[in-house]
Amino acid sequence: MVDVRPNLKERVRAFWQEHPCGTKFADAEVGSRRFFEAVEEHRYRTEWHIPEAAGFDKAKGLRVLEIGCGLGTDGARFARAGATYTGVDLTEAAVSLARRRFELEGLPGEFRVADAEALEFKDESFDLVYTHGVLHHTPDARAAVREIHRVLAPSGRAVVMLYHRDSYNYRVNIGVLRRVGARLLRTETGLSLAHRLTGEPVESLREHAARLREDAGQYLSAGEFLSRNTDGAGNPLTRVYSRREARELFKDFARVEFAVHFLNKRWLPVVGPVLPRRLEARLASRWGWHLWIYAFKGEEEK
Repeated sequence: MVDVRPNLKERVRAFWQEHPCGTKFADAEVGSRRFFEAVEEHRYRTEWHIPEAAGFDKAKGLRVLEIGCGLGTDGARFARAGATYTGVDLTEAAVSLARRRFELEGLPGEFRVADAEALEFKDESFDLVYTHGVLHHTPDARAAVREIHRVLAPSGRAVVMLYHRDSYNYRVNIGVLRRVGARLLRTETGLSLAHRLTGEPVESLREHAARLREDAGQYLSAGEFLSRNTDGAGNPLTRVYSRREARELFKDFARVEFAVHFLNKRWLPVVGPVLPRRLEARLASRWGWHLWIYAFKGEEEK
């Protein structure tokens, strides 16, 4: 269902304009070469499945559109592989940083500010549309998927990551642990304990505590709590999808396949830090937070 609050899109834009995705993972000067290197190192160390799942190395010669280009981290991988790359984002902040990243490395690419729900590209302009962790933040995801279908060539495909409803993070971490932990945020002692238990920055916990004080009922409501506990306490919109819901979302595509990845070990008390990668991958394939969707416009992949 589309959220009809009139200012929701602008709230989403404002949040990501102020918090470009990935910037918090580097302590170097924003926009510097060292900054982009730190962001890239963190991304592929913690989400080591991305290169294979995204298929960067198979993009040579393809016209690739990335919706929600962020800092251009994944985009650079596509460009290095020989794709003709175009990146769009809802915010000028992300587009400026992604463009800067490509300039530093001398990579070819086109960037523009754009709304995923109303893309300004001609029909059948791309062979591959890639979007990682973006469509679950847009008010009308159905419109965005229709646009993806429209701009894809007849033999084109979409590679999309959405947050997974049937995941450990949604069912246990957000659904149980974070709700119980919210009670700790009512006092300074409890806030300090939450910091020690979770490793969450104190500043972040204070922001959650402030929103809880403002309106506990609203903060703890299902949709609001999910949004606030995924990409930051100020995040105005996040949704989660089951395979069934994702299949319905991509029903206009000829064929849809799924994969599940990313069991963030930081969310697993005690065992997370010592979990072997092989076991991590096995658990993630069932309970992972990232639902990868491979949607083919025609029966045959190009």
